[in-house]
Amino acid sequence: MTESPIRDLSGSFDGLATAHAEHPGRPAMLSHVAYMTRDTAATTDFYTRILGMELVNAVLDDSIPSTGEPIPYFHSFFRMADGSTVAFFEAPELPPLEPPPHPAYDTFQHLALQVESVEVVDRWHDWLSANGIEVLGPVDHKIIYSIYFHDPNGVRLEITTPTSPAWNDNGEAARASLADWEGVKARARERGDDMATVLKDLTTERSHQRS
Repeated sequence: MTESPIRDLSGSFDGLATAHAEHPGRPAMLSHVAYMTRDTAATTDFYTRILGMELVNAVLDDSIPSTGEPIPYFHSFFRMADGSTVAFFEAPELPPLEPPPHPAYDTFQHLALQVESVEVVDRWHDWLSANGIEVLGPVDHKIIYSIYFHDPNGVRLEITTPTSPAWNDNGEAARASLADWEGVKARARERGDDMATVLKDLTTERSHQRS
């Protein structure tokens, strides 16, 4: 029987006990991220006219190729400057999604789009506001500078720019933080402590520490 991979806290796999497969390397870029839409026309207007992306492909099918589910859909793709795309599915026969059990789900789940500078983020704020789109921010996170808004489908979007050259190059510190996080959770389970309380203590201690 094939043994399960052992994963360490860095997020890598410590080896496949019997497979001995060679790691193929990191993905090169984001091909596309896909969301649901109830209105492809409104989505196309927003992503082309407001965000300036290009509608570069559309796929219509009467079933889902990967699963064979017989669901007719319209699949659209909008391209950014680096070639990566944002995609949408419209499948009218599907029921609307239920609201999440907590508003924070809609806050945490978002798509961040990077621009060149703080000044460009501010210009985006002016442009979006002039087009009647409600904008939150700017917010200075110390490592990035961002504004937030929603597309016609309720997807939360972020326009952001780095303000620290190492904002996404702190792997050692991130692994240490992950070890602390998992350690606090493990001790809480062992002691029967309230998980939310002990994690709040940890996050309060670390709050706003950016590098």
